[in-house]
Amino acid sequence: MHHRTSSLSPGLRPVGLAAVLLLVLATAMAVVGGRAAASSPTAEANSAAAASLPCDLYAAGGTPCIAAHATTRALFAGYHGPLYQVQRGSDRTYRDVGLLSVGGYADASAQTSFCAGTSCTITKIYDQTSHHNDLPVSWGGYWKGPGPNGADVGADASALPVMAGGHQVFGVKVTQGVGYRVDHADGAPTGAQPEGIYMVTSSEFTNQWCCFDYGSGENSHTDTGNATMNAIYWGNACWFGGCTGTGPWVEADLENGMFHTDTGSNKDPDNQGIHYPFVTALEKNNGTGNFTLKYGNAASGGLTTTYSGALPNGYSPMKTGSSLLLGTGGDNSVSGQGEFFEGAITAGFPSDTTENAVQAGITAVGYGKAGGGAAARLRSTSANRCLDVPNSSQSNGAQTQLWDCHTGTNQQWTQTGAKELRVFGGMCLDAEAKGTTNGTRAIIWDCNGGTNQQWNLNADGTVTSVQSGLCLDVSAYGTANGTLIQLWQCTGAGNQKWARS
Repeated sequence: MHHRTSSLSPGLRPVGLAAVLLLVLATAMAVVGGRAAASSPTAEANSAAAASLPCDLYAAGGTPCIAAHATTRALFAGYHGPLYQVQRGSDRTYRDVGLLSVGGYADASAQTSFCAGTSCTITKIYDQTSHHNDLPVSWGGYWKGPGPNGADVGADASALPVMAGGHQVFGVKVTQGVGYRVDHADGAPTGAQPEGIYMVTSSEFTNQWCCFDYGSGENSHTDTGNATMNAIYWGNACWFGGCTGTGPWVEADLENGMFHTDTGSNKDPDNQGIHYPFVTALEKNNGTGNFTLKYGNAASGGLTTTYSGALPNGYSPMKTGSSLLLGTGGDNSVSGQGEFFEGAITAGFPSDTTENAVQAGITAVGYGKAGGGAAARLRSTSANRCLDVPNSSQSNGAQTQLWDCHTGTNQQWTQTGAKELRVFGGMCLDAEAKGTTNGTRAIIWDCNGGTNQQWNLNADGTVTSVQSGLCLDVSAYGTANGTLIQLWQCTGAGNQKWARS
């Protein structure tokens, strides 16, 4: 049966689970294991206040989380362990990022202070359950990643600042080549065992390639045939052709196909694409007779079911492996892109009531965009001229220059929360061809989230590339109109000093 309905019934109230939650709060401490052994009055108060956290709700519904991953907040009321690990580029050391309080939000200041003046990557996302199914960077697979020996790479830790619960936190920005994976996950549903998955993502950074996934896959990191995966795919893929609209959509990656329905493609005229800054995506699969896809606005409202019905022909029973993955396909396909803030995988087929309660808890978080700075000129302090796009060109590859300061839009640079320096709204200051050597041209290019478009505006007046650490440099110490801008090893000289004006 293919249907599209709102699955938040008028009679549902999140407080309807209160009685059950009073029972589950006692068990939540055991579920989260050694990383959440809190039992103080403060912890108990925080647990009571956070009774709508996703994995407490799943446990209350009889479908406990076997993995819970987030870089933004706790997913159990009693959790007080680390959320994720970062590695600093300057000295290759590591730091765990934890919580501001038990069951609370990420302590992003731990990351920003540790990574100040250099770059950091997310090297591990911790599992908040007692199963300890942490997600390290994937070692690769049939499709090789860009890392050493074909491994994937970690996400830029500062690329996705957002607000949650009134706090600035960081999500995981999965660009092509980024992937995380744990094999032989403890307690993971396998074969035809039922499984549920949810994640919070975004419509603002997607593509049509394979595969921005979160869920279960093959331990071999190769394609082992139909039905050996059960994961949420989020993106614009129309694997079987003939889709209605252009996406992005919530789909089920069941291996050898991203499925909107049991026959493959989306034919629903009301589901041409989902466009919210923050999206709740859900998939569940009972292993033999049904898989269900849902989505919601993660900032408000209920859930919409886009499909609930039979598995595709040849996919029953399921043969799911016990590898858990984020950002890649089952065979380590690493061409997809997307944003991840939180998610969990359950043992069992969650009820609609449970999923509605989880959605209500997510909307209460108040996910929002982190603010960027106001537009301003960047003035070379040695030349007293401004960073300028020649002739107001909006062509990719135009090299920036010095020019007399004025109020035109080609000298107005906006520093975003993702460390971009934007001009004309959608173009970014860019290290040409991802160059990391002296003389790399400082150009403009369509903003794409790459580290070669991320910049640190430092207290000493330098502007440094997050990717290379090189300084934004006025070539040959020039001071005249038309002097070209490049990247160069930082020297402390005046031709590398800039002021916002």
